[in-house]
Amino acid sequence: MSEIKGKVWNFGDNIDTDVIIPGRYLRTFDPKDLALHVLEGERADFTKNVQKGDIILAGENFGCGSSREQAPVAIKTAGVDVIIAKSFARIFYRNAINIGLPVIVADIEAEDGDIISVDLEKGIICNENTNITVEFQPFKEFMLDILSDGGLVKHYLKDKK
Repeated sequence: MSEIKGKVWNFGDNIDTDVIIPGRYLRTFDPKDLALHVLEGERADFTKNVQKGDIILAGENFGCGSSREQAPVAIKTAGVDVIIAKSFARIFYRNAINIGLPVIVADIEAEDGDIISVDLEKGIICNENTNITVEFQPFKEFMLDILSDGGLVKHYLKDKK
């Protein structure tokens, strides 16, 4: 799981959790139902066209707002394999790692549809369309283990067997 490659979806600054998954859809805990509505208010084409392995690229303060864990769950269930943003709300960052969704603080230019490759272990992002490479703080081994196991709870339970 240390290497990820996918198509970019661009989002701006201050994408809050109510934009990621509006409160009116929180009557269910089914991740598949939540994924049907993820980011629909920000980009109507997202829920219809996002595919497994896609990458969200965003500006500052991604995931601000409430502490709802359903926001990263909806994104991950929709198929997104990694979120790259200039900065994250702390609770969103923590919730994403806890459910096994990699989140990276970095600034790389890319257009919608560009292909980006990410190496979590080496700390390298490459826009394969422009050959621009950016470095970020690589994930430590314990974090890679948590992500590889599918999140903190699954990682903890694996160690209990």
